Amino acid sequence: MLKLIIAIILGGVAGWLAGKIMNSPHGTIVNIILGLVGGVVGGFIGRSIGIEAASWVGSLLISIAGACLLIFIGKLIKK
Repeated sequence: MLKLIIAIILGGVAGWLAGKIMNSPHGTIVNIILGLVGGVVGGFIGRSIGIEAASWVGSLLISIAGACLLIFIGKLIKK
């Protein structure tokens, strides 16, 4: 249960940071959701290419990368 709470918090922080990095037009709540989904996407891509997060910092970086990727794809679709 604690790991799930930590994952949700890290995903929220990752989404917020990715929104700032990518200058996202979305609101904070959408960015947090993107961070949660981005964590899953980033983790899947990372494991596919052999990158595994060894700590919470690595998990946060992977989540930020995944959320940035989702924001980038969203911006492409809107155009």
